[in-house]
Order: sequence, then C-alpha cells, then structure tokens
Amino acid sequence: MNREISAQTVRLVDADGSQLGVVSLREALDRAEEANLDLAEIAPTAQPPVVKILDWGKYRYEQTKQLQKNRKNQKQVEVKQVRLGLKIGQHDLDVKLNRARKFLEEGHKVKISLLFRGREISRPQLGREILDRVMEQLSDVAVQEQAPTLSGRDLNMILGMKKDAKA
Repeated sequence: MNREISAQTVRLVDADGSQLGVVSLREALDRAEEANLDLAEIAPTAQPPVVKILDWGKYRYEQTKQLQKNRKNQKQVEVKQVRLGLKIGQHDLDVKLNRARKFLEEGHKVKISLLFRGREISRPQLGREILDRVMEQLSDVAVQEQAPTLSGRDLNMILGMKKDAKA
C-alpha cells in the first residue's frame, strides 16, 4: 500500500493558503505530520487532486458556525390566510384587505379563501368577482402567484409581495 500512496502526486496547499506545488502524497502527509496538522482533500476531481494542510477540528467548527449564521439570517416565509364569505360587505372586505396588506408588507404570502355556503356553490362567478376586486384593491403591493382555483367549497388565490413595492 505504501508504494501505491507514494506513486500518487497531489497539488499541495499550505495551512496559510500558499501553493507548495505538485508533490507526492507521501511527502504531503509527512509535511502535514511535521506541522501537527491534518491533510484534507479539497478538489478530488482536479488533475492532480488538490490537498490542503489544515486543522480539521477547527475547519469543521468554522463550517458549523457559518451554517448557523446562515440559518439565523434566513427568513421563513409564511402563508397567512384571509377568509372571506360570498355575502361580505364592503367595509368588512376593506378590514380584511387591510390585514392582508399588513401581512404582505411583513414579507408573508397571503392565501385569500372565499368559502361558499349552501347553494352559493352554484354561483362561482360571484366569488371570482370578489377575488377580482381583492386583486384590484391590493394591486399596488401584491402580485397574484396562483390564480383562483376551486377546491371543494373554497375558492383560493395566493398573493405575494411585489418586488418594487417595498422601495
């Protein structure tokens, strides 16, 4: 096995990032051992493969910290729901739309659900008219991400924040 290792050549990078050139794998392992550090393969598909002398524990710790930092900076987008009825009055609709506008400005998506009760299901065009009014009133801050779809007794539409609305 030692013959196989010594026959391979690798491009060696020092712990400080300087290029040490193309050396045998045995020599790279010896240099890492001299420095009391580990030898890690950075680019295995390169010709010859690239290896780096580094402290493996410190490297893994830094990677974990970076992942935690990235997760902390991520923002989860929630889908908030606003429920309407077919016989909703204009004032009630305005109150619901103000709430939807607030959700959109906070960066959430909004699902507008219009519930049909009883025989109202036979008049889906009336529900679409209400959703068209909703879209018209929210058009300054919202963009329609999903067209109104009828699922069971609900007519649903999903709205998202316009890209230029925050500016």
